[in-house]
Amino acid sequence: MGWWQVNADTLAGSRFVLSPLTETFAALKVLHAGAAGHPGEQAWLDAHLPAYRERLAADPVTALLIRSGLGKEWIADFLTPTPTGEDEDFGTEVARVREASPVEARAHLVLSLRGPLPALLDRDDLPQRAADLLEYVWTDAVRPYWARRRRVLEADIVARTAQLSQGGWAAALDALRPGTRWLGDNRLQINLHEYPPREISGAQLLFVPVTAQRHGWVSWDEGHRYAVVYPCSGVLAQPEPDAVPESLGALLGPARAAVLVLLESPMSTSQLVAVTGQGLGSVGRHLRVLLDARLVQRRRAGRSVLYSRTAAGEVLVKAQGG
Repeated sequence: MGWWQVNADTLAGSRFVLSPLTETFAALKVLHAGAAGHPGEQAWLDAHLPAYRERLAADPVTALLIRSGLGKEWIADFLTPTPTGEDEDFGTEVARVREASPVEARAHLVLSLRGPLPALLDRDDLPQRAADLLEYVWTDAVRPYWARRRRVLEADIVARTAQLSQGGWAAALDALRPGTRWLGDNRLQINLHEYPPREISGAQLLFVPVTAQRHGWVSWDEGHRYAVVYPCSGVLAQPEPDAVPESLGALLGPARAAVLVLLESPMSTSQLVAVTGQGLGSVGRHLRVLLDARLVQRRRAGRSVLYSRTAAGEVLVKAQGG
């Protein structure tokens, strides 16, 4: 298994951050695989996969570059620059792909291929081609949905932060993605591959969510920053909340009933906004009514306020078939 040695100060200073480029690369991986992780992702894939495949069919060099860079165990490093932890836009992030050294890009591809570089890729424009494809995926398939995706990712960070405050790092890290868990003795397992351990104490450690449900990876700027990319919480990745029982909707109103149904597990206001698509003011009003009716309760978890159904709320939802 692959693991990193992390001291207490590095772990305490770690952060959850967003990255438009990381989300775009995750989308590219979904397009490359041609397989969705949930119904909402399937609808997105159906809409964008034909044009993506048509583009690669017309550009065999870039098509081979992506096939080679997405190795079975290792992604070519120049394709996944580590986020800085700042609130950077996509253009700033993708510039680091474009500015990568052609020599290093070819070396990274040899590692991801675990074999010799194909003759077609023995050229200096590989970083430019990779950046151009990522710009295409961002413009065509991610940016139109970015506002909602960003809300979903932000909601996931709120949930992870609450989990961290309740159960500590072991609970938070064990739930990130398959293969990631806290081993104790300052060791963070990052995957199930047999790679040598890395000492990252003193470096910046970042955790970066993506909406793609079957994809995650690690990246680093040697000695400075390390990132673990993980799929965000499954419920938050769904395109729409679970259906609301008709009788419950008639009793409370469909929008308010949707909030109550979702609160089977604790959620913050921002999470509810992301999942329901309702405005912040509307969600706040529904929560106040549900609180007054003693159907939900609230409690503070770190900096977040989480809402969940009370026993009375549970009885009402179950009685109405939810």
